[in-house]
Amino acid sequence: MQPEYRASVEETWDAIAESFDTTRQKPWKFCLDFIRSLKNSDVVADVGCGNGRHLLPCAENCSHAVGVDISQKLLRIVQKKLPNKKIVNVSLIHADVVQLPLADNSLDAVLFIASLHNIKGKEHRRRALQEVARVLKPNGVALISVWSRWQDMYWRYFMKQFIVRSREFGDIDVFWRQHNLNVPRFYHLYSKGEFLRELRGARFYIQSLQSVKIHSKRFPDNYFAVVEKR
Repeated sequence: MQPEYRASVEETWDAIAESFDTTRQKPWKFCLDFIRSLKNSDVVADVGCGNGRHLLPCAENCSHAVGVDISQKLLRIVQKKLPNKKIVNVSLIHADVVQLPLADNSLDAVLFIASLHNIKGKEHRRRALQEVARVLKPNGVALISVWSRWQDMYWRYFMKQFIVRSREFGDIDVFWRQHNLNVPRFYHLYSKGEFLRELRGARFYIQSLQSVKIHSKRFPDNYFAVVEKR
């Protein structure tokens, strides 16, 4: 990823970090179920850990947890939470998922939650999935989630985009407007088929893939995949 683009992405997430933290306190059940399925001896990474809402449960359930994020402000927010939770088995890394500073075959498990869809460019997203596969041990597992393209809020936008293509199909700017902010964030929303193809392209064995309604009422707004490195 170009340094200029990486700097722009970091600036975006730094700008909303404090607001993001106040609205993202509760872990998702799908993530907690996955974390609780891991062994106490496992070393796990939360890639795109944000404010740590899933990283902290990883630390409480596993031997060691590594939080990776492109935003230094989000990582500082996580750092401030650790003493209150009396958590000492966490390492925080400021990095881009497209080039993880982690050794090959070093992790038992990875969470990659609601982050893949924020990476601009198909090749960069493919590289991110390949990086997750690289750092997993053989038979290591990952929980990966993305937003669905055809969810209640956006399906009409993509119907129009399907007819008039001005950018890669699935790309959209989603504005963060909480706490009087107005910050555009890049998203690439996935169809189920596209998500499957990219997971298989990274040579993952797909244990399960679920379409989930978290905020939508009619159509699923998230896909959750449990994958294994073989």
